[in-house]
Amino acid sequence: MPEYFLDIEYNNIIYSEEEVNFKEFECCTFTNCNFSQCVFLAVTFIDCTFNDCTFSNAKINYVAFRTVTFNRCEIKEVNFSMCDKLIFEIAFTDCILDFSKFYTLKIKGTSFTNCSLIAVDFMATDLTEVIFENCDLYRSEFAKAIANKANFKTSYNYTIDPKTTKLKKAVFALEGLKGLLYKHDIIVK
Repeated sequence: MPEYFLDIEYNNIIYSEEEVNFKEFECCTFTNCNFSQCVFLAVTFIDCTFNDCTFSNAKINYVAFRTVTFNRCEIKEVNFSMCDKLIFEIAFTDCILDFSKFYTLKIKGTSFTNCSLIAVDFMATDLTEVIFENCDLYRSEFAKAIANKANFKTSYNYTIDPKTTKLKKAVFALEGLKGLLYKHDIIVK
C-alpha cells in the first residue's frame, strides 16, 4: 500500500533516487524542487502542481500523472511514454521539454503554452485537440501521429508531413505553412 499525502506544499527539495517511490500525492504543490536523480517506481500525482521544478533525465517509467500542471519546469530528456496511461492528464506552461518523448501516448486536449519542444518525440501520439500555443517545435517528430483539430497557429519551427500525420481540421498560421511543405522542396516567400 503506497504512502498517501494530501494537500501539502513542498519547497526547495532535492529528491534522492528512491525518495518518492511508493507514494501517492493528491492536491500537492511542489515549488523549486529537483527530481532529476529520481528513478520513479509506483508514484501517483493527482491534481498536483509543479512550479519551477527540474525533472531533466529523471526516469519516470512508473508514474501516474492525473490532472497535473507543470509551470516553468525543466523537463529535458524525459520519457513520458512509459507512464501510467489511465487518466493521463497533463498541462505545461513556460516549460522546457527538449528531447522528451510522448511516443504512442494519448494526450488529447493537452495544452503546451510558451514551451520549448525541441526534438520532442510525438511519433504515433494521439494529439487530437492539443494546443501548441507559442511553442518552438524545432525538429520534433510527428510521424504516424493523430493531430486532428490540434492548434499550431502560434507555434513555429515545426516540420510535419501531412502524408504520415493525420491533420484533419488542424489549425496553422499562414506563416507556418512552409513547415507542412518542406518535403516538397517548395520555397515559400
